[in-house]
Amino acid sequence: MNRLRVALARPDLTLDELCSSTVDTLRAKPPGDDVTLLLARTRLLGADQVASWHFPSDAAVVGRARTLVARRLTQRGLEHLAESPGLIVSELFTNAIIHGKADCSRGGSSDRTIGLCLIRYEMLTCEVSDASHSHPLVRHPRSTDEHSRGLFPVTQLSRRWGTRHTPDGKIIWADQQLPASS
Repeated sequence: MNRLRVALARPDLTLDELCSSTVDTLRAKPPGDDVTLLLARTRLLGADQVASWHFPSDAAVVGRARTLVARRLTQRGLEHLAESPGLIVSELFTNAIIHGKADCSRGGSSDRTIGLCLIRYEMLTCEVSDASHSHPLVRHPRSTDEHSRGLFPVTQLSRRWGTRHTPDGKIIWADQQLPASS
């Protein structure tokens, strides 16, 4: 473990270089089987790059969530981007209210909250968390449908989106490209 710690203590190297150097340093003889070393470098984001809020699971607060996102983007000089993230927030938030019901068999409670996190780092990422473990589905609504549009506009407005499961439910996230100067 000491050899590994010393080999990894090279912040001046790229991850590829660090991985190769570490494997070369630790290898005493040719491996008898495949060896994989996975390295990741994390970054601490500043307070100006992350904003998060929690709301009751109530349709009446969707407008408040959109307003907070627009205000945050305006504070960061990104007001020209506020429309798309606002729509994404509305859709993900509404989806969480409708489908994010706590699963009582898993210990969920009726006092549900929905988390909203806005992250600006290379992309603008919107994350909405709820207490459901169900996986969202994209549906292509008919013109007469009153519901089931939630993720369809998110796919149209975002560069990519996905789901991350957590012990308490899930997070649905959507990335949007930022202008190069942001």
